[in-house]
Amino acid sequence: MLVEGPVELVTDDGVTHTSDRFVVAVCACRRSKRFPFCDTSHRKRVRDDPPDGAGQPPNPAAKAESDSRSG
Repeated sequence: MLVEGPVELVTDDGVTHTSDRFVVAVCACRRSKRFPFCDTSHRKRVRDDPPDGAGQPPNPAAKAESDSRSG
């Protein structure tokens, strides 16, 4: 999330973080080493493929093979 600066943020543990920059990127994923400010650590996340293939794009070849069998 981009916020126009300067900003002062208070985290859950009560620590106040300040920035006098013109625009500040606030971290929403909590992976940043500069939390609560974003350092783009979220871009480095590696996703594991689910074991059953869920979330994978459909395979057009498998659909064509299935259609040829049914009819």
